[in-house]
Amino acid sequence: MSVWAEVVGQPDAVATLSAAAEAAASIVAGGTPAPGAMTHAWLFTGPPGSGRSSTARAFAGALECTATDDRPGCGVCPGCRTTLHGTHADVRVVAPEGLSISVAEMRALVQTAARRPTGGRWQVVIIEDADRLTEGAANALLKAVEEPPDRTVFLLCAPSDHPDDVSVTIRSRCRLVPLGSPRPPSIASALEQLDGIPPEMASWAASVCGGHVGRARRLAVDESARTRREAVLRIPLALRRPADVFTCADELIKAAEEDASTANESRNEAEREALETAMGAGGTGKGTAAASRGAKGAIKDLEKRQKSRATRTQRDSLDLALVDLAGFYRDALVTKTGSEASLNHPDRSADSRTAAAQWSADSILRRLEAVLACREAIDLNVKPRIAIEAMVTTLHRG
Repeated sequence: MSVWAEVVGQPDAVATLSAAAEAAASIVAGGTPAPGAMTHAWLFTGPPGSGRSSTARAFAGALECTATDDRPGCGVCPGCRTTLHGTHADVRVVAPEGLSISVAEMRALVQTAARRPTGGRWQVVIIEDADRLTEGAANALLKAVEEPPDRTVFLLCAPSDHPDDVSVTIRSRCRLVPLGSPRPPSIASALEQLDGIPPEMASWAASVCGGHVGRARRLAVDESARTRREAVLRIPLALRRPADVFTCADELIKAAEEDASTANESRNEAEREALETAMGAGGTGKGTAAASRGAKGAIKDLEKRQKSRATRTQRDSLDLALVDLAGFYRDALVTKTGSEASLNHPDRSADSRTAAAQWSADSILRRLEAVLACREAIDLNVKPRIAIEAMVTTLHRG
């Protein structure tokens, strides 16, 4: 199975990157590839779930591929396998656990990327959320992209190439690889072939995920994810009395908090135990007291990072719930206007018809705008509970 198997529904991108990987292999072998086929910086853009990170990792695997009798990206050689499993010595992945990527982290990464590749092929740096670079971090990256080492490749991933996501100066030095939302049949096929999910479940998950491959996979295998989605989609028709506003707002916040806790609890505990062991916890003899005092500062730093990660996870979970809500009101508007557009939540079509019968088109549109305004408010660091309560109030009033 080639490295491109994880890239779902992106044939144009795969063709472009395969040609670039062949050109890169020619450079390593001392040949002269076609001009423009390979470059030192790439920018992968696309909506959430389109596979930006997966595509970047697949391309990195193709660049590190050591097979000589196939096209780069065989998927079975050590270069491909270690890259896809995140253990290749020359491939570094930046996936921010907090809300941003700091300048210190980026400077350290740039210094490491300037070294010669240990395997003799390429140093590859993947930045999964380039839109989270602080201004200082972006400037540090820009210097490296402007004057890259001979065998270093930067792969940046961002929702779009808009200046709010990636600065114009960085964008202008990257080759753009635009990705689109995969179609449901492509997602369902990937779930069946890669994850062994039964066809009926794969088809359902692909139809309700909104083109988000990761979401489809989670809905297909995680009962709690399906339960949370059902709870969110019950909200629009459950807002009958003013008291329901606070009940529904509490449910949304509680679901996001539980999601963050579930996702991070075991990892937090493992990180703390590993750090305490590294700092000499449980040891005896000389120096243990000093080590214990030093561990307190390290543990405090760890707790700060974990708190930042929990905040991000909670906001991501809330945003996912808001996307589901927006999809419901969009479905109601589609039903109200008699459009033939496909529904975001086809399994809730009966509820969409009920909502379309009860509310006017203007009322549905106001509700949809309230959900989108709530997403924007949370993105601007408004306290989630305040933003959610304001939104649910509008959803109740129409």
